[in-house]
This record gives sequence, C-alpha cells and structure tokens, in this order.
Amino acid sequence: MEPILTALEQRVILALQRDLEVIPRPFLEVAEQLGVPEEELLAAIRSLMGKGVIRRFGATLRHQQSGFPANALVAWSVPAGDLSAIGKEMAGYREVSHCYARTPAPSWPYNLYTMIHGKTPEECVRTAARLAAETGIADYQMLFSETELKKTTMRYFKE
Repeated sequence: MEPILTALEQRVILALQRDLEVIPRPFLEVAEQLGVPEEELLAAIRSLMGKGVIRRFGATLRHQQSGFPANALVAWSVPAGDLSAIGKEMAGYREVSHCYARTPAPSWPYNLYTMIHGKTPEECVRTAARLAAETGIADYQMLFSETELKKTTMRYFKE
C-alpha cells in the first residue's frame, strides 16, 4: 500500500529533492520558499521520516575530485540462503558505497552488486579480493567505470 501524502508533504518532497544550500539553516530557506514557518516544515519532515518516506539526508561527494577516482561495480554470485547476511556484511565496508541484491539473469548468475571506490583500480581489485576472502564468495566479476555519463538525484515530483 502506498503512503498517503498531504499536499504539504508533497511540496516538501518536491523542495527537498533539489540540492540544499550549504548554509547554517538550510531548512529555514526551504520553509521560506514554501511559504511556511520553519517549524511546520520540520514537523512535515519528521512526519515523512516517521512514515519511512524519507530515510535520511546525505551529502553527495564527488569521489573523483576527492581523491578516489577509481571505482568498480562488482557482481557477486552468492548462494540465495546467504544473500541477506553477505549483503549486510559487504555493505559494512567503508569502500562500498552501494550494495544491492538483484534477481540473476539466466546467462548471468550474479545476484549481489557492490560499488567499490578506491584511489587506483589496483586498490579496488585488492578490496574486492579482501571482500571475497572474508565472505567466502569467490565467484565475482569486476566492471570498472570508464566515463561518467550521468549522475543526478532522482526527482519524484515534477516542478
């Protein structure tokens, strides 16, 4: 069942799906844009978090400019019964920014995907080898990024 959102909650999501300014009170600026008091905006955000619609707020790090230009999508073949536990374990590594379980394709047996970041491709290879050794998952493929063609925040409501 989909959550029922109030008109204000929809406007809040629309406003928050854009980048927030790096200022002392970013939510005050958003509240002013929406024409509501800051406390009303914060109450709506708390409500959305309580409903599980908003999980968290985070910053987007441009990893190439921050000293971590190498990254690889690593596809792992994990026994179905171990998928949740192995996924949680791999997600706990600081070098892993994304970790997803997916249904494998008939000709592609991989069901767990991690995005590993490092300073060099060799560092990514070492990290993947360490994850393999520590989890016991030896069947994996590494796909290195060559060119970033698009990287944006998802927009759920139109302007």
